[in-house]
Amino acid sequence: MTNNDKIRWGILGPGRIAMDFFAGVAQSDTGRVEAIGTRNPGRPGLAESFPGARIIHGYDALLADPAIDAVYISTPHPSHAEWAIKAAEHGKHVLCEKPMGLSAAEAEAMQEVSRQAGTFLGEAYMYRLHPLTLKLIELLKAKTIGDVRLVKSSFGFAKTPFEPEHRLFSNKLAGGAILDVGGYPVSMARLIAGVGEESGVLDPDKVFAVGHLGETGVDEWSSAVLNFPNGVIAEVSCSVSLAQDNVLRIFGTNGRIEIDQFWFAAGKPGGTAIIRVFAADGSQRDVPVDEPRHVYSFEVDAAGAAIRAGRNEFAYPGMTRADTFGNLRVMDKWRAAIGLEYAIETPAIRRQTLRGEVLGRKSSHVARGRIADLPKEVSLAALGLMEFSTFSGAAIVLDAFFEAGGNLVDSAFHYGGGLQDRLIGEWMQSRGVRDQTVVIEKGAHTPLCYPDVIAKQLAVSLDRLKSDHVDIYFMHRDNPDIPVGEFVDAMDAEVKAGRIRGPIGGSNWTRERMDEAIAYAERTGKTKPSVLSNNFSLAEMVQPVWAGCIASSDAEWKSWLGDRKVTNFAWSSQARGFFTDRAGRGKFSDPELARAWYSDLNFERRDRAEELGRRFGKSPIQVALAYVLNQPWPVVPLIGPRSLGELNNSLEAFEIKLSPNDVTWLESGKVGL
Repeated sequence: MTNNDKIRWGILGPGRIAMDFFAGVAQSDTGRVEAIGTRNPGRPGLAESFPGARIIHGYDALLADPAIDAVYISTPHPSHAEWAIKAAEHGKHVLCEKPMGLSAAEAEAMQEVSRQAGTFLGEAYMYRLHPLTLKLIELLKAKTIGDVRLVKSSFGFAKTPFEPEHRLFSNKLAGGAILDVGGYPVSMARLIAGVGEESGVLDPDKVFAVGHLGETGVDEWSSAVLNFPNGVIAEVSCSVSLAQDNVLRIFGTNGRIEIDQFWFAAGKPGGTAIIRVFAADGSQRDVPVDEPRHVYSFEVDAAGAAIRAGRNEFAYPGMTRADTFGNLRVMDKWRAAIGLEYAIETPAIRRQTLRGEVLGRKSSHVARGRIADLPKEVSLAALGLMEFSTFSGAAIVLDAFFEAGGNLVDSAFHYGGGLQDRLIGEWMQSRGVRDQTVVIEKGAHTPLCYPDVIAKQLAVSLDRLKSDHVDIYFMHRDNPDIPVGEFVDAMDAEVKAGRIRGPIGGSNWTRERMDEAIAYAERTGKTKPSVLSNNFSLAEMVQPVWAGCIASSDAEWKSWLGDRKVTNFAWSSQARGFFTDRAGRGKFSDPELARAWYSDLNFERRDRAEELGRRFGKSPIQVALAYVLNQPWPVVPLIGPRSLGELNNSLEAFEIKLSPNDVTWLESGKVGL
């Protein structure tokens, strides 16, 4: 595509906002609308609303059309993720109407697919690209009103009469104010607070909110207070059943700025907007911004410029990928604060993947194998969910892991007060994959580390998991004051009862205690512990991450593991970020990371991981995980990604095949490449 080529746009969903976008494209310099994708091609007035565009029956047909370069998605909120993902997989660039997804997790998943496809993905906050926004940024950077201290912003209107099935009030269409218009004042507050920041935006460190949920369960009006790390405070409001003045007010140390109806500048078709600047003495100066072009035309050209340049996101002040993610994280917190969860985000309704498919294994990217005492084939990496608090967010990563061949999930009685158990249970039930999933459960954590606690906590975990058994069971800690045989007896009783249907063992147990437990079981004919869950990674743990934690990374442990052939399910297998840019000589922004992992030996190993990574075309953290995967004795790493992108990054470690020499060299540097 040359700089003179017009971007050939297709529109998915020919509603009102699609007509606005069509008008914007008509006044753009870079694009033209080639076709409209619709599920109802015979709808009266469709051709007249989009003159000159081909009418295509069905969204899939539009995505398959070779004459389409880019797609504008204006379907209802819940389908944004599905069609943006499918469009990227068809090689189409995407401009998605806000909100990009129902949550930050959905948006990140969409971005990850687009990243892999090498396509553009942008969120359509049209005001961000208008000259009025550029002028406002210019005034703020010039300290026209001094240092900004407070922002007041709203986007609220009254949709009358009340219609429960209208998209603004429909729960199944993710209606309500926060997702429909609340993102505007949030994005503006983050932009204003971030003037002067390198990225141009700033995320709040605190979000407080209240709101009213109407009879359909969606937010009809709501307000939030955002506190930013630089001292700026923003009061933001939104509504779909209450008219607000929608005046943007910015208060600084030397005055204030006011702009009426900022979101549409001087009106959709174009015109003159007025920025009112009030000095500290009360005097007023008007700054006019005259722009005759349609307000949507600027985002069309900004997207076109990015596509022509081969970029995958908008340039500032458009919504970059990080900006979109940060904005939705605030909206997630706003929704959580007022108790807003849509039925379509719950496991009872969301039974398919984000792509709208029945879950199934798609590849063998995650290798599988067999371990002693486990009847099922198991993936050679386990997925933990400590970073997730909602079913909809966790399901995205669980689905992707399963599709890649992963079937081993890690949980514990006390994780998140039982939340992790519940998320896994809801996912297995909603997807119908309990028999295909291998569940690790842990219990009897200090201070409740006693034999009788095992059965009690396991019963609670099984209820949360919606299952009658777990596949692998670990005691989460050990209590050396209790004879080890009593613990073996308690776990053996659960195996005989069928509530544990695979191997048992200890997490954070010493070699001596494991040997004693194995000997007791062999002597008494009880179920023999055959698995361990201690820390193991390329970086040796210098200080325990938590009290009672045990690492198995030194020479004595490796010798023991090799001799016993005990499978170690290694937690913190990637050393909790030590192999990322968060760590480094002289970097102490994360004191816990430094305390637990900083040593000369570990930094030398990190250097070698970087060098080996250059050879394989991989990152140091991927090499570190590959080190764990390529041990001569059985070890299964536990990984805890915070997002789909982090999961995919970790899974690339399965592509690295290390030789014994590579492994030894990473450890000691004594064996050459």
